[in-house]
Amino acid sequence: MSDDTTGRKVTNMKQAIICFALTIFILTSCNSKTEKRSNSMATISTDSLLFKSGYSEVNGLKMYYEIYGQGKPIVLIHGGGSTIQTSFGKIIPLLAKNRMVIAVELQAHGRTSDRNSDLTFEQDADDVATLLKNLNIDKADFFGFSNGGTTALQMAIRHPEIVGRMIVGSALAKRNGVPDWFWGFMSNARLENMPEQLKAGYKKIAADTNGLQVMHDRDAKRMMNFRDIPDDQLKSIKAPTLIIIGDKDIITPEHAIELHRQIANSELAILPGGHGTYIGEITTVTADFTESDLAVPMIEKFLNKTVK
Repeated sequence: MSDDTTGRKVTNMKQAIICFALTIFILTSCNSKTEKRSNSMATISTDSLLFKSGYSEVNGLKMYYEIYGQGKPIVLIHGGGSTIQTSFGKIIPLLAKNRMVIAVELQAHGRTSDRNSDLTFEQDADDVATLLKNLNIDKADFFGFSNGGTTALQMAIRHPEIVGRMIVGSALAKRNGVPDWFWGFMSNARLENMPEQLKAGYKKIAADTNGLQVMHDRDAKRMMNFRDIPDDQLKSIKAPTLIIIGDKDIITPEHAIELHRQIANSELAILPGGHGTYIGEITTVTADFTESDLAVPMIEKFLNKTVK
């Protein structure tokens, strides 16, 4: 093998690691009867976009959320190591033109507190379900990216009654869904190797920036302990599902195709770009970025399909 060929392979591997790092250095309201929020909801304006934010008591967490726009709700579930803004900042203004967008931050991420327990995708799904109950949301569509996509799969498995349509972006369901070298990389994950954009995104909003190490370690441990989602659980998903990956994603096309085959009522899109390019995830944004790079029109078309 020539030195040039070897060099290109090493460069491509490094680029793939950086793209994937966004999820785990990854791959990662009120009830009418009982007050669940730990503080009053605030209305905030940022870049001319109004939204409401608050915290809710959720299974031992003080869970942060933001609500944009009006209409049918869609819940956004960020990737590992991420915040609402680092995963979804580019697409929220577009989705909020026609919908109520409910964006959450999960255990130990962003503004949400930690609990004395390891992260699991199942618990994340239960936390989101509890938050929606506190917000009096009986049913919603979901968009989970990367680790958030795996959480969205668990939403459809564990809480199918509240899931309308579901978008699963660059999600892992089986350990063989990423190249073999990924697991060796994860076993040596270090905070200093976390993308600077994600570190800055966390530090910008977290009340205690010392929590960055906690978030990193919990995400890394979850990935090292990741176990395949059983086939029968994936096949039990009834929600109409759009599966998206990039053609240069860390998630392999073969994995996305197999997931598509297992979820009966699903569609598959393999788009140009890396891990999150199609939503403008913060580590993928380049100087020549434009809104036309985003997959929002395709996403909205899927969400607005009528049931036959």
